[in-house]
Amino acid sequence: MAREYRLRYIIKEGFFDIFYVWRDELKNIFKDAGVITLIFIVPLFYPVLYTFIYNNEIVYNAKMVVVDQSDSFLSREFIRKVDGTADVAVVAVCGGMEEAKRMLDEKKAYGILYIPSEFSKDLNRGEQTTVSLYTDMSALLYYKSLLLATTEVSLDIGKELQMRSHPASTDKLQEITVNPIPYESIGLFNSQNGFASFLVPAILILIIQQTLALGIGMLGGTARERNRFHTLVPISRHFNGTLRIVFGKSLAYVIIYSIISLWVFVIVPRLFSLPQVGEPLTVLLFILLYFFACIFFSMTISGFMTSRESPMIVFVFTSAILLFISGVSWPKEAIPPFWKAVGYLFPSTPGIQGFVRINTAGATLNEVTHEYQTLWVQVGFYFITSALVYRYQIIRSRKLLHQ
Repeated sequence: MAREYRLRYIIKEGFFDIFYVWRDELKNIFKDAGVITLIFIVPLFYPVLYTFIYNNEIVYNAKMVVVDQSDSFLSREFIRKVDGTADVAVVAVCGGMEEAKRMLDEKKAYGILYIPSEFSKDLNRGEQTTVSLYTDMSALLYYKSLLLATTEVSLDIGKELQMRSHPASTDKLQEITVNPIPYESIGLFNSQNGFASFLVPAILILIIQQTLALGIGMLGGTARERNRFHTLVPISRHFNGTLRIVFGKSLAYVIIYSIISLWVFVIVPRLFSLPQVGEPLTVLLFILLYFFACIFFSMTISGFMTSRESPMIVFVFTSAILLFISGVSWPKEAIPPFWKAVGYLFPSTPGIQGFVRINTAGATLNEVTHEYQTLWVQVGFYFITSALVYRYQIIRSRKLLHQ
């Protein structure tokens, strides 16, 4: 009976200490303006900002100037068709390349269409001709719009000339002659080929990791500055158990970010009509595991923060790097092995890859097994490292107290 009573007492005391640590961490969060900014304001504001910036999805009416050396009916027809596309707006027809280059330098246009003097003659003789497109590569979306519009018009005019040169007995036979294999381009899961639908889901995932790392890191730096022995753990009987500290603190972050995630992953995408085709339960299971991976990762690195400013210095600059090596902006198969290995040290890499496939392409957990298992490994690894960090801090506090 005595042993059973003692066991019940230990369990009860353990749950009380977890609750105490949880409540203490919530107090530390809500009385720190810097942490509130990182944990609440940034996740609420940044998704809206990024999505609003890229909300147009694709570029329309990219400015183009034309150098028409042919000055013929066919060249003017070519220019008219290019200007008639939704992607391009012809703002001027210049007499020479120097004038066109000057407009490009002054950002009055982002591309030059050069039509040679022999354009009409070559086509009327049934010969191949060349139309040159020069673009400002400082803006790849303009390049995409200009190239696609010019290519489509070239193909259309080529079909029209072929129909005139080789008339058939019926319209259907003529259509088969000039277009024997009809094709249609369909963008799966991103029908508009839009930039927001492609990039914003990855940014949402990255924001969760970065704000947790910065917020928890700032809390750790603040604790070191304020505690008597400049340790991560205060001198208190409620902070004597390593697992109690880890569970109590992580519970506080999970509750807060579960609420924030409703805004980040549900409301913002609906406000801006971003793709959301994943099963809600699948998304929930994946995001919850991602939360724990990010929390334990952040708690681990917080042990190395010696001041409030340390996480800002150490971690802010990594955002762009982590997005690049996540396999979204550049195919993960083409990333060098070293950087691929570095990427898998961070929960954002499997988190972005898995979430994009689930949320945008409707994948199941079985179809993102690699990413899901990687997150489980990270949860286990960073749970152990965070426990070791706090265990070391507890032992250090005791030693300093008895000196």
